[in-house]
Amino acid sequence: MHIMEGFLPLEWCIFWYLLSAPFVLWGIMQTGKLFALKPQQKILLAVSGAFIFVLSSLKLPSITGSSSHPTGTGLASILYGPGISAFLAAIVLVFQALLLAHGGITTLGADIFSMGIMGPLVAWLVFKGSAKLNIGWKVRIFAAALLSDWITYLVTSLQLALAYPGASLVQSYMTFASVFALTQIPLAIAEGILFLVFFDFLRRAKPKMLAELCGEEFAK
Repeated sequence: MHIMEGFLPLEWCIFWYLLSAPFVLWGIMQTGKLFALKPQQKILLAVSGAFIFVLSSLKLPSITGSSSHPTGTGLASILYGPGISAFLAAIVLVFQALLLAHGGITTLGADIFSMGIMGPLVAWLVFKGSAKLNIGWKVRIFAAALLSDWITYLVTSLQLALAYPGASLVQSYMTFASVFALTQIPLAIAEGILFLVFFDFLRRAKPKMLAELCGEEFAK
């Protein structure tokens, strides 16, 4: 979910920039290490970035000052972790703000934090954590993609509520979240299904590479 240009007060723009910057810098360093150790991963990493760009560009009207869309960040998070996902999302968000008038430079920090940091972080934790519970990979992939999308819109709702609390922060948050839910619940389900199809393709086409990134179960 993108917050649009000029919609956040200046102090919140600065706050979200400062909060997001360390994660993006960490992602840059993680990407450099990946390229140095596993240069063969460049193509799949580029595909992960393309997923974020294409899916997050499918903008739907939502609350004034924001938009609803799939995020696509779950793929990069599952394959490479939340650091690299933050870096890829930052690149995508900059291009969208400059070329598509989607999001904005003033709100870039907030959009990176919700879509590029919190969503991927939850997706990675769910995918990795559920591996210890003997849950099948299809359920784990679907849950990670679904929750990555939902957490993004929940964080965006909080960002908007903090900027415009009205009479009550909680009431403002619930208002933003309930409106986002109309589009994000079905979008997240569709995104989870899409990720299942793509991972099944990778499992058949590149089992060794996928197993190296996600676990031996993907080599079977």
